[in-house]
Formats: sequence, structure tokens, C-alpha cells
Amino acid sequence: MEKILGAIIILGGLSFLLFIIFRKKKWLLPTKPFPPQWRIILLEKVRFYNNLNTDEKKHFEYEIQEFLLNCRITGIKTSINDTDKLLIASSAVIPIFAFPEWKYYNLDEILVYPDKFSDDFKTEGKGRQILGMVGTGYMEGKMILSKIAIHQGFMNENDRKNTAIHEFVHLIDKSDGATDGIPELLLDKQYIIPWIDLIQKKIAEINDDKSDINPYGATKQVEFFAVISEYFFESPKLLQKKHPDIYDYMVKIFGHKMTDKVSKNKSKIGRNDLCPCGSGEKFKNCCGK
Repeated sequence: MEKILGAIIILGGLSFLLFIIFRKKKWLLPTKPFPPQWRIILLEKVRFYNNLNTDEKKHFEYEIQEFLLNCRITGIKTSINDTDKLLIASSAVIPIFAFPEWKYYNLDEILVYPDKFSDDFKTEGKGRQILGMVGTGYMEGKMILSKIAIHQGFMNENDRKNTAIHEFVHLIDKSDGATDGIPELLLDKQYIIPWIDLIQKKIAEINDDKSDINPYGATKQVEFFAVISEYFFESPKLLQKKHPDIYDYMVKIFGHKMTDKVSKNKSKIGRNDLCPCGSGEKFKNCCGK
């Protein structure tokens, strides 16, 4: 009887876990035009956006609006402005841009802290080493990000680091029910075993000090996937040169060649340039007023 009761409890726990993981909230869709002022922020801050063609830019903008309609962004001891929101949303959209039907059903809210925080979420005192975290347990459905790290991820395009993208990759990894560095929803089954073997090979190279990949990627298989994804989206040409095997797998997983998305730098809108809102007016007489 006790064994049966124990089995029932375990099954109940597993059912609850599956419910949490796969629950699907009502997903809102954009109905309003994309704000022109947001377009200017994207042009000036997000290189990925600058390298898209006109139709792709419209799709990116739609995905940004959709994300912001469905995921709250809350500042903890800090204020949140449009730039903060757009950089967070861009970090969410970039990894899944090739998958228009993708929804972050496993995310409800992003909590933004001013700087590093501790593992018990303190923003002051000792032990503050964390820049980003995907919530578990009672924090399920939440992500925590450092505001400074969000901006640094888009300021320095050569450091192969973007904390927000790192955390969203963890969410993508988690969407198949296991956070294990194997994105089974994006990677065909025949590639899974070779992918695991390649991860182990690359982790060994990191541990032998024979790799330029962030050493944090050697701590766990799941962290390797998130770290190498940062590398892929930040410095794809360098990744292709130094780790062509890894680059090829990243293309398979994320659905596009990132080397095509970094030829143009971010844009600085001049006052006499045509306004990016499409009005035909000079920027100084339109959105730049």
C-alpha cells in the first residue's frame, strides 16, 4: 500500500511539473503599428536588426511587440525605459527569429535588477556575482537580469558575451522539458548524439586551456550551450573560423547563418537623414524633434 501511495505521489509530482513546463497561457498578438521611436532605438542599438532586409525588419518588429505584450518587464530598485524593454525583447527574439511560431510560454515576467545580485536575490552586500538567472521552483516563469549586463551585451560586439541572450537560450533549452544543453525542439534527432559528443570534446579543450571559449562553458553541458550561443550571435565569423564544427551546429539549431547578419554596424541617425519611420521627412523635422 505504501509503495502504491508513493507511486501516486511521484506521478502527481511529475504531472504537476509537466503542467508547469508545458502550460500555455493566452498569447496576445499585436494590433497596433510599431512605434517609430522604437525603430530608431533598434537601428542605433541592435546590429542584428540593421542587417535584416525590409521584410525581415517588419517581422523582427512584430516579434518585439508580441514579446512585450506577453512578458512583463519589472524594474527592481531601478526604472525601466523603452531602450531597456527593446534590448530585452531583442535578446528574446534574436535566437528564435527563424521560428515565427515560437512562443515563450515558459516565461511570464522579467525582473530587472540594477547590477549584479546574489543567489538569494540581494542587490547589496557580499556574494553578488550573478548577472542573469532563469527562475525555478517558486520563481518558475520568471527571469532575472542585470540592467548593466543587458546594455553591455549590445555595446561591446566583440567580447562574445550577451547575458540576456544567454538566459533566453536557457529558456529555449528548457522548453523540451529538460535543461540539458540539448535543444530537442530545434535539433533533429539524428544530430543529438553527435552534438553531445562535440560538446564533450569542446569542454575538454576548455579544461586543457586549448580554447578561446568562455571557461564558464566547461562547468556544465547546459552552460556550454548557452555560452557558445552567445559566441554565435556576437562573433559568428570568429566562431566559424576557430570552431567551424560548432558553427555548423549552431546554424542547424537556430536556423540561419549568423555570418550574414553582422556585415553592417549599428546605425547612427543624423538630423538631416531621412527619418526611419518612413514619413519621407528629415529626422530633425519628424521623430527627432
